[in-house]
Amino acid sequence: MARLEHLNVTVADPDAFAAMLGRLFGWRVRWSGGAIHGGRSVHVGGEDTYLAVYAGPEGPGGQTPPADSYRQRGGLNHIGVVVDDLDATEARVKEEGFKTHSHADYEPGRRFYFRESGGIEIEVVSYA
Repeated sequence: MARLEHLNVTVADPDAFAAMLGRLFGWRVRWSGGAIHGGRSVHVGGEDTYLAVYAGPEGPGGQTPPADSYRQRGGLNHIGVVVDDLDATEARVKEEGFKTHSHADYEPGRRFYFRESGGIEIEVVSYA
């Protein structure tokens, strides 16, 4: 069976975004360097899967995300991350200054969402 190795997402500042993911989820930078169109990419994650976070040559800032990604074909709706301890992760998210929302208990787990400072929504879920 095939498996998903990575996603590539354009962000305002790949180094800052990767550092935030490291603090929240314990991920590490696997690679960083120059990328397409004179931009910069940082690969952050674990041994088998990662996010490639990219910014073009315009550097931090760039374009703002669409108001409603669910109405844009090819839009990024959210990034889903599975954690063992949802409550501890939510505490770290709040310590980073992010507001959590859309909490739900559902079969087979629990979840919440937050938007990072660049507007990308992240779903955090636990099946424990």
